[in-house]
Order: sequence, then C-alpha cells, then structure tokens
Amino acid sequence: MKHISILVPEGDTSLSNLEATYKMFTMANSHLERSGQLHLFDVHLVGHSKESQLSNGIFSIKPDTTIDQVGKTDLIIIPAIHGDIQTILKLNHAFIPWIIGQYKKGSEVASLCIGAFLLAKTGLLDGKNCATHWLMTKEFREMYPEVNLVNDKIITDEGGVYTSGGAYSSLNLNLYLIEKFVGRKMAVLSSKIFEIDINRHSQSPFIIFSGQKDHDDKAVVQAQEFIETHFSEKISVDELCDHFSVARRTFERRFKRATSNTIIEYIQRVRVEAAKKMLESDRAGINTVMYDVGYTDPKAFRELFKKISGMSPIEYRNRYYKEVGKIPTQVTTTE
Repeated sequence: MKHISILVPEGDTSLSNLEATYKMFTMANSHLERSGQLHLFDVHLVGHSKESQLSNGIFSIKPDTTIDQVGKTDLIIIPAIHGDIQTILKLNHAFIPWIIGQYKKGSEVASLCIGAFLLAKTGLLDGKNCATHWLMTKEFREMYPEVNLVNDKIITDEGGVYTSGGAYSSLNLNLYLIEKFVGRKMAVLSSKIFEIDINRHSQSPFIIFSGQKDHDDKAVVQAQEFIETHFSEKISVDELCDHFSVARRTFERRFKRATSNTIIEYIQRVRVEAAKKMLESDRAGINTVMYDVGYTDPKAFRELFKKISGMSPIEYRNRYYKEVGKIPTQVTTTE
C-alpha cells in the first residue's frame, strides 16, 4: 500500500487542491475494493501539528497526523498556498528538511500549482523541469533561476518529482499519478467520474499575455508600449533600436533580461494576444483577424498562433466565442 502525505501548510491553502486530491485517491480505493482488490492508497492530511489551520480566513482544515509522526511516506503532495511568497516560505520552513529527508528515503514529491514555490525551496527541482501557474512565472524565475520553468506545461515528471500547472490542472496531475500507480483503466474511470479531460497537456490556451513591465529599464518599457500600440504595423528590430537610439545587440540583451522574451517573441505574443481577443469577441474571418494583427501569410499565422496558444485559430474561436444572447448548444433552459 502506498502511503500518501497531502501537506496542510500554514497560510491560505488551496482547499480545492486538498479536497480534490484526497477524494480522487480515496475514490480509486473504493473502486479497487468493489472489484475485489485491496486498497492501494493510505491517504493522510499531514501538518506541522494537528491543530486546525484556517484557510482564507473562513475555512478550517484539520490534519490527521504530523510530519513528526510520519516516519516514511511514498508520495508527498504539496498544495497551492496563496499570499506573499516569502511569508509563505517562512511559515512553512519546517516542511523543507522533512521533504528532503523523505525524498532521500525514496519518497516521491509532487507540487500543485504555486505549491511549486515550496517544492523549489527544497532544492529538489534544481536542474529539473517545473510547471506552475502561468501568472507566477516571473516571480518563480527570479527566485529559482536554477529550475527550468516550462510555463506552458500541465505536468512534469522527472526523477520522482512531479509538478502541475495552474489551478485545476492539478486534477490532471492526480489522474497522471493514478494512471502511474494503478493503470490506465483506473485513470480513465476517474476522468469520467470527475469529468476531467484526461488528454489535456498544456495550459497555453489559458495564458493571458499582458506584457512584462515589472522592471526598471525605461527604454525597454517604452519599446514594449510602442509594440503594443503599433503591433498591426510592420515592426523590425533594427527600426525599433533606431527609434530608441540603442545599439541592436545591447538592446536585445536588455530586452531579454527585462521581459524574458526576445524582441521578436514579444511582438509575436502581443499580436497573438490581440488575435485571441478578436476571436473571442466577433465573427470576423480568420484572414481578417490575421491582417488586423500584422500578418499576411495564413500558414505562418496559423503555426505561430498554435505554437503560442496551443490550438488553431478556428479551435480557439470555437472554444471561446459566443454570440450575445445565444445559448450554447450544450445548455438547455426552461421557462
């Protein structure tokens, strides 16, 4: 039987992470039992102490055991913890040596959403791929430059260390772990019971690009604002550098350091974000949208759009566009 330790950290912990994770593993036990098999998971909520933790100032969570009482566990799951990151890490410092010690004993470790910040603090993610919520990628990269952040991914699995993307993509990591420990059949059954898309592998369709202006390079900020204002026009890197009177090599280095994107990548992301908003709000043809955001090659536009958003322009429109006053086909109403 696999001993699973779902951590109950100090602070505003994600209740959805805790409850869904607990329920998905215990539900797998129930199905194993109904098919005449033994339970596979021994699931526990593990805290610093057994005292109830208050989440969001409203909800109370009570661990059933403590890290001092768990001598050996097979899997540690770290939920998202909201609030100031440095405060969160200080409040939960006692978990760090325990997680490291358990990993050295053979335990695997998984983080859900921004629980990756606590996992990264252990050093177990150094040199490994990591996913977290796309909203927190800048802060994560600044704090943990030795970790390879892949902000478009839903799941990473490397050396017994797992991470998941933002928010409810934690459900996909839970499915992944159930498939790994029990098998595909149980994972498919769980996906149907909890109505989770088992084949979702990217959080790219959910990323909203709003520019990275939280830096002190005024020339780069001005360039960003110029790009965001003139994205529908032809913009060359050389013209941009001339406009701000900065040598190309120097400016490209400064731009990359400040925004984590090259100038070309930034222009592409601004244009695709503009295209996404158009596809969400009106029925203009795909080619019209393409021209409006500064592209003329349909094939190149489709490829770039899919690379950044994870789906084609048509697929994106079908998912997010809804005519005002029109009821989606999957929704029914009664008078």
